Amino acid sequence: MVGFLHTLFGKPAVIAAPTEQDWRTAMSLPVFAGLGTPELATLRQLAERLLAAKTFTPVSGAQLTGSALAAIATQAALPVLNLGAGWYGTWNEIIVYPEQFVPEREITDDFGVVHRVRQPLSGEAWEGGPLILSLDDVAWSGLGEGYNVVIHEFAHKLDMANGAVDGLPPLHGDMDGRDWSASLGAAYEDFCRRVDVFEAGGEEPVIDPYASESPAEFFAVLSEYFFELPDLLAAEYPAVYAQMGRFYRQDPQSRLEPYRHDPATP
Repeated sequence: MVGFLHTLFGKPAVIAAPTEQDWRTAMSLPVFAGLGTPELATLRQLAERLLAAKTFTPVSGAQLTGSALAAIATQAALPVLNLGAGWYGTWNEIIVYPEQFVPEREITDDFGVVHRVRQPLSGEAWEGGPLILSLDDVAWSGLGEGYNVVIHEFAHKLDMANGAVDGLPPLHGDMDGRDWSASLGAAYEDFCRRVDVFEAGGEEPVIDPYASESPAEFFAVLSEYFFELPDLLAAEYPAVYAQMGRFYRQDPQSRLEPYRHDPATP
């Protein structure tokens, strides 16, 4: 690949393809620790397929460098490493802002009053439409600290693959939807209770309170923890970790075991 040529407001935008150094840097992030050579090769292939299949549209002055593309593509490829790129469906655009963006929305309260609200966002996934990312937040993703806007938004796309955005992606044939709903449902209720206690002045949960917004956000946020901080998720909600392991067909907790005690382990 020599580059990507897209059109924005009638003007062509040339986006440089990642170099070999860009790929090496992207795949050296802590979130990929423990992946063997064959897995890294598959990750790279999936990432390149994503770059070829999706249109990347920079807006608001975003500079889409080869390193940024490699970071987005490799982290997007991680959740489908053992599933395949086809799980992300046929939508085709990734819109990239330089930093958090502030869309204006209309919401209707319980009394039927319509309000216009503006809330900063680091990412967004539209059902049947584009996925949106902030480059600033991409830069903070993949560091093994529990935050990953790329995995979060692509998890929403997996959730949307069977229609409803409800925290229940299309499960494999060897999985039972009742087990999934029971495990995540019980964890979600417990987490919402813990967030309520926190908001009343109690102890802050170790998982981002934003996960209590809805079952869909719970799935997306916990997907971040599954790949970034699997020990924490397994300790807090072991049944959820087990279900996600069966869905993603990965076990990051075992993969990252040697790196928790000695980060220099090859």
